[in-house]
Amino acid sequence: MQGEYITDDAWIKMLIFFETHPKIYKCFELRLRRFVSGVYWIMKTGAQWRLLPSEFGKWNSVFRRFRRWVNLGIWKDLMTFCIEDPDLEYVMIDSTIVRAHACAAGRGFQPAQGLGRSKGGFTSKIHAKVDALGNPLQFIVTPGQESDHTQARHLLGSTTNSYVLCDKGYDSDSFRYKVIKQHNIPVIPGRKNRKMTIDYDKHIYKERSSIECFFSKIKHFRRVFSRYDKDVCSFVSFLYFVGAIIWLR
Repeated sequence: MQGEYITDDAWIKMLIFFETHPKIYKCFELRLRRFVSGVYWIMKTGAQWRLLPSEFGKWNSVFRRFRRWVNLGIWKDLMTFCIEDPDLEYVMIDSTIVRAHACAAGRGFQPAQGLGRSKGGFTSKIHAKVDALGNPLQFIVTPGQESDHTQARHLLGSTTNSYVLCDKGYDSDSFRYKVIKQHNIPVIPGRKNRKMTIDYDKHIYKERSSIECFFSKIKHFRRVFSRYDKDVCSFVSFLYFVGAIIWLR
């Protein structure tokens, strides 16, 4: 049953992480795999927790354990553990909008929880950084109306000696200066209202399609494609889990 959701090869690598993480209760491997597979099922289908099949255990027990792992930062640690030898020749930064389901509404628009209103309605925006192969390195979630460039510096982080590929939404003198100051090469087209034309390598810019393909991959998981979680930490944790799955493929 579990192999249908988490492949044996991926599970072997996950198990190494679980056995060495100091905050994870070391229970029977079969129970642990059943729990992780249950979370995967929820993430893939987007179903309510109450609809979790009994083969994964009691839905409330699985949900409470998932939330404990969220609060302990274990899902983020899992993706960090799975990031192995990233290809940093190119680093790509972009964002995508996801619609927030009515289940996430709560008390209305909550910027602190990454919920807001954009042209698409009640939405959240996923900001991501990926490597040259389209594998995830970092996520940030903001309200849907948040401008792309507001998170550009955070996503760039300490990246050095890379080509930094972004669309024209990230075009600003201050960001270009930061990219160059960190010994990177910006590959960012200029906005139409620029007085001076910006030169960039159009051949390398074509590689930016990798981050678009990445967004397409993660949106095969219904819990990412549409936001059902009121708490932003839960939503980001699903992103980290998806990121780990992509790294383990």
